[in-house]
Amino acid sequence: MQDLATKFANLTIQSDFIFKKVMSRKRICKHLLEELLQIEIADIKYLEAEKTLEPEYTSRGIRLDIIVADDKNTHYNLEMQVKNNKNPDTDTYVLPKRSRYYQALLDIDLLQKGQPYDLLPPTFIIFICVFDFFELGSYVYTFKKRCLEDLELELPDEATTIILNTKGTHGNISEDIKSFYDYVNNHIVTTDFTKQIDDEISYLKLDTKVRREFMLMEARLLDERREGEAVGIAKGKEIGLVEGEAIGLAKEKLATAKRLFSMGLSVQDIAKATSLPIEQVEALQAEQT
Repeated sequence: MQDLATKFANLTIQSDFIFKKVMSRKRICKHLLEELLQIEIADIKYLEAEKTLEPEYTSRGIRLDIIVADDKNTHYNLEMQVKNNKNPDTDTYVLPKRSRYYQALLDIDLLQKGQPYDLLPPTFIIFICVFDFFELGSYVYTFKKRCLEDLELELPDEATTIILNTKGTHGNISEDIKSFYDYVNNHIVTTDFTKQIDDEISYLKLDTKVRREFMLMEARLLDERREGEAVGIAKGKEIGLVEGEAIGLAKEKLATAKRLFSMGLSVQDIAKATSLPIEQVEALQAEQT
């Protein structure tokens, strides 16, 4: 428990838990969106409040998305990305397909069964990355669908994906967004906006309910990891047992084949008796002579 208390005390805005809590403060989330998109937003509301404002514990983990809608029914999904993860099986980075999956989930949630597609509202999937995914140094990478034959022709599906690069070096961003990047990277307070964020984190860390919530979340995640490890170990033992049995059986067949050679049986007869490939029996015969 002491380790968890220390971990909680050292949490920063890069933590999913803290990021979600901070962005659940309307004034902060609203200002971040306004500064990022250079628009005015009269108000925002949190969708599925029980999922975005309180942790949801399931067998698949905890949902930490921030999903809000503004007064014009534009929907925003905010996500903090600390690691540029790869799929070890394919050796490909997962962020692009992750953005596609998030867009699909958001659209499914927004469109009720039987409703026409044109009721889908404008959406923004926003990843705040503490790494430069494209390694071009831009502060912001904004993606919309365009025609390859005419790049001026945009598909008006009103779906936008924005990848923020807090390690960027150039581009057109506001002073508050730049200060937000500095705060995410180095915990540096340079503007009133980042002071609001820093103050909010300080308040959160003094809240005993928030502290208990974090510890409960970590304990349940630890239980899930332990269960997964136990299943993996059991599976490994099962595979090892099967492989061990197969190796033992193969050794028995070879020993039988050697005894049959000493009895003068032919290669063909020994292969039939032991179910060994005839090539393997012939190789064994060569070793015997």
